[in-house]
Amino acid sequence: MPVARTRCVALLGVTGHTVEIEADVGRGVVGTHLIGLLDMAISESRDRVRSALLNSRFDWPDARVTVSLFPASLPKRGSIFDVAIAMAILAAAGLVPPSRVAEPFFLGELGLDGKIRPIRGVLPAALAAAQAGARLIVVPSLNASEAALVPGLTVVPATSLRELVDWLREGDLDRLPCVDELAEAAFDAPAPLSSPGLDLMEVVGQPLGRWALEICAAGGHNLWLLGSPGTGKTMLAERLPTILPVLDRDQALEVTAIHSIAGNLTGSHPLLYRPPFVAPHHTATVASVIGGGTGLIRPGAVSLAHQGVLFMDEAPEFASGVLDSLRQPLESGRVTLSRAAGTVTFPARFTLVLAANPCPCGLGGEAGRFCGCSPNNRRRYLARLSGPLLDRVDVKIRLARPSRAELMADRAHVEPSSTVSERVIQARERAAKRLAGTPWRNNAEVSSAVLHRELRLPSTALTPLTRALDVGTLSARGLDRVLRVAWTISDLSARDRPGVDDVNAALTMWTGQES
Repeated sequence: MPVARTRCVALLGVTGHTVEIEADVGRGVVGTHLIGLLDMAISESRDRVRSALLNSRFDWPDARVTVSLFPASLPKRGSIFDVAIAMAILAAAGLVPPSRVAEPFFLGELGLDGKIRPIRGVLPAALAAAQAGARLIVVPSLNASEAALVPGLTVVPATSLRELVDWLREGDLDRLPCVDELAEAAFDAPAPLSSPGLDLMEVVGQPLGRWALEICAAGGHNLWLLGSPGTGKTMLAERLPTILPVLDRDQALEVTAIHSIAGNLTGSHPLLYRPPFVAPHHTATVASVIGGGTGLIRPGAVSLAHQGVLFMDEAPEFASGVLDSLRQPLESGRVTLSRAAGTVTFPARFTLVLAANPCPCGLGGEAGRFCGCSPNNRRRYLARLSGPLLDRVDVKIRLARPSRAELMADRAHVEPSSTVSERVIQARERAAKRLAGTPWRNNAEVSSAVLHRELRLPSTALTPLTRALDVGTLSARGLDRVLRVAWTISDLSARDRPGVDDVNAALTMWTGQES
């Protein structure tokens, strides 16, 4: 019998690699052998595939069955290869025409009854198949809408092994429903908001907090909110995604691919076109925040928040190792995880929002309220946020509990998220026009060299910064971050270049001083 070949995809992080699956049914001691640097899930697939074939009323070859997954040096994990292995064996045994399984990509896990079950990571796998020149891909029916997000790829949803074999034998493309050209429809009719009730106009009594939120949304800056319980820190953080621009096509596919690997997508609306909001609990470990795992490496909270917001409430309560692990992705916009099996890189460009109480009891600095924390306890509490981490936070705001008069007066000035979002989009468009031809999309990403060369401000505007550098209240990294915030304030005000007032406001926000 001839050697039959088909194709599948091995996922390393969010990157897919084409895997060619060869099956040989021939002479030798009866048995099934799988080779090609496999993990336990694939080694166990011989039993799943055998039971699925028998329960689908196909004969298992009474011969030596050898299945090779090429390239042999590429690590392969998970049950995504089940359907492809079954197709290669059936073709090698002569039960399916080998030519019919040679070109398509087959993805899916097999149940013992022959059902084809959904899997994680279908979108990045489909993207890799399309880049490899595939025109046809077979996926579990529950993953079809996700795979259809890839343009130019005909998706065949399959529910059972028997149904798939009948389709391959008859050669009739209409036998199984083929999903094609649905990617455009997914972008034209995206999923509804996950939290449609959130709106910035609900945050009353914190005009400085709303202004800081607008600046961070317009420039992609990180934010630290310090205040007593009930001052609106969580409300502000949760409403930051409502004023961020929607993701463009490439960003949406990248974000959706990450959540596909994590298994967070829904079947009806798989495309994530809104910036994600991720808020890990303060007991989270480094692996859950950064990513990792002993076998299959999974994305962490920083990658799930890619192109969105990572909110760390009660930030001093997080382990110091978790907080310090954020420093590298904040600088590079990606996370590289090295394990014995290989190295995986996940994108992780997010807006960080830290929220903290002024002391363990939360009442420090509140007029008319007694705080029982000693000065040493207060100092140790906030010292859990290291200086190098806070040095990477562009905007630091202290929120006070508003009085009744302030609440009533501020109601006349609150704006809905839609209004603020329009200003944010206009500011981002001004920044994009200024940064055209560069690899940066917003002010927070601009390099230090460009800030001090092409975007250098006149000496009169830099006076507050030179004074702060002379007295030692501003570091070299802080200087660059203040300049980036100043450019964002200038963009929101529709000015060509920041003035001394913009620089002063940016410096005040970076130092965290009350205005």
